[in-house]
Amino acid sequence: MIKHYPYKSLGKANYGWLKSNHHFSFANYYNPTRMGFGKLRVVNDDWVEAGMGFPSHPHRNMEIISFIRSGAITHQDSTGNKSITKAGEVQVMSAGKGIVHSEYNRTNKPLTFYQIWLESNKDNVAPRWESKKFPSEYGSALTLLVSGYPEDKSKALFINQETRIYGGKLTKGSVIEHKISHQAYILASDGMFKVEDSLKTVTMNKGDGLEVTRSNAILLRAATDCEVIIIDTIA
Repeated sequence: MIKHYPYKSLGKANYGWLKSNHHFSFANYYNPTRMGFGKLRVVNDDWVEAGMGFPSHPHRNMEIISFIRSGAITHQDSTGNKSITKAGEVQVMSAGKGIVHSEYNRTNKPLTFYQIWLESNKDNVAPRWESKKFPSEYGSALTLLVSGYPEDKSKALFINQETRIYGGKLTKGSVIEHKISHQAYILASDGMFKVEDSLKTVTMNKGDGLEVTRSNAILLRAATDCEVIIIDTIA
């Protein structure tokens, strides 16, 4: 079963320097029917003005993933990590027993990124942070970006949750079958593509979200060059 959430239906926030589209309830946006999706609690589609960002603030027992779509983000935290994560790269932070961090756009161009939060399956672990660059060329396959499964540690960023996050840029005309282990939330980062299961076909446009439940596979058809993210997580 698939359920479509068009970009225009998402929660909106505009602080001038920050423009955010909330797939689920967050901050001043509250929708009792959109409190999360299984262990997935937050998906924010953020735009950050050049020179601006999020000052130091705490997190605890949450897995936080940032998928940089354009520009670059400068991260600094209380464990001593400081790094710049650029477009085409992904960073993960396991907040664990507690961490304080800041994130800024130190460039002269806007930053766009997805901020994804998942509940941790292990409380009060030592906080950690890492980032990784993944293939950014257009092709006909998605890459495993993030995983909470030990067997994937050599190829993906690790988080403390039974989740796999796939992403990549698909060339127009690409058709791929993607297996779903649990349930999935799909993001249209760019372009247009179709998602099909055994019952329904949905056209996804830039910014849209889509839930996949009770399906063990979907078919993706790239109607244009596009960028896709799939978050496969437990209920």
